[in-house]
Amino acid sequence: MLLLSGNNNLNKNLSEFIKSFSLELGFSFCGISKAVYLDDEVEKLKSWLNNDFHAGMKYMENHFEKRLDPRLLVENAKSVITVLLNYYPDKEIPTENNYKISKYAYGKDYHFVVKEKLKLLLDKIISQTGKINARTFVDSAPVMDKVWAEKSGLGWIGKNTCLINKNLGSFFFIGNIILDVEFEYDKATTDHCGNCTACIDACPTGALSSAYKFDANKCISYLTIENKDEIPENLKDKFNDWIFGCDICQDVCPWNKKAKKHNISEFKPSEKLMNMTKGKWQNLTKEEFNKLFKNSAVKRTKFSGLKRNIEGMST
Repeated sequence: MLLLSGNNNLNKNLSEFIKSFSLELGFSFCGISKAVYLDDEVEKLKSWLNNDFHAGMKYMENHFEKRLDPRLLVENAKSVITVLLNYYPDKEIPTENNYKISKYAYGKDYHFVVKEKLKLLLDKIISQTGKINARTFVDSAPVMDKVWAEKSGLGWIGKNTCLINKNLGSFFFIGNIILDVEFEYDKATTDHCGNCTACIDACPTGALSSAYKFDANKCISYLTIENKDEIPENLKDKFNDWIFGCDICQDVCPWNKKAKKHNISEFKPSEKLMNMTKGKWQNLTKEEFNKLFKNSAVKRTKFSGLKRNIEGMST
């Protein structure tokens, strides 16, 4: 057992042990940063909320301080462990005579998959440290996961506001463990978007009006998933057949030329999903929806939301 200590060598050994085991679990990368108040994010978050760029996601207004301070989520928190899990598919769903869904939703809901792996990682940490205060997070609590990934040296937040990793691109899920254990900490990397504006130029609805500024009110992903209202008439003809999510700003990113195919069986699409056509989507029943998307992230928009999206493409 690597006992808790202020000894730098022990902290380094524990950090290396965790990173090594995270790879055994199938995570693509693991980084660790010190749990501190995110001073640099205060004005950015205030501005984003004040401009109403979060659209109907009013929950983003809640727990403002908790989003900025992990020590309010876990008592005496000292560290944030961040992991990335690749979901880039080996085969994309055919687009001819078909509607499009985001690659992240091809298989089992990532919340289940990442959470399960994080639990195994935390169990392994506890086996080395003894009893600790810790919580795992997967996109379901007031945690600024992209910021922690950036602070942990796993990439930079690009002009499309996605986290981009030099070796993997941006098709990955992010998970966090916040805990009261000290480690050897990683250093943040630098921004490598350069003069590229491919994501901004390609966004059909103007959700990326300028670099690093994202307006959910115009985002196809928001409008087809989180949005509870009708699709805006002035935008629906720009959806390019996307009915759940949108990958455009990632597909055009030069860094995603480095995207590697995942080997997570749970993320593979079913044969039925691979064989869908516009006609099958248009005639989809609620019973078929429940079978096709059992344990899927697509259920987030519900059957009524998906039908709304499909009908919007048909008018």
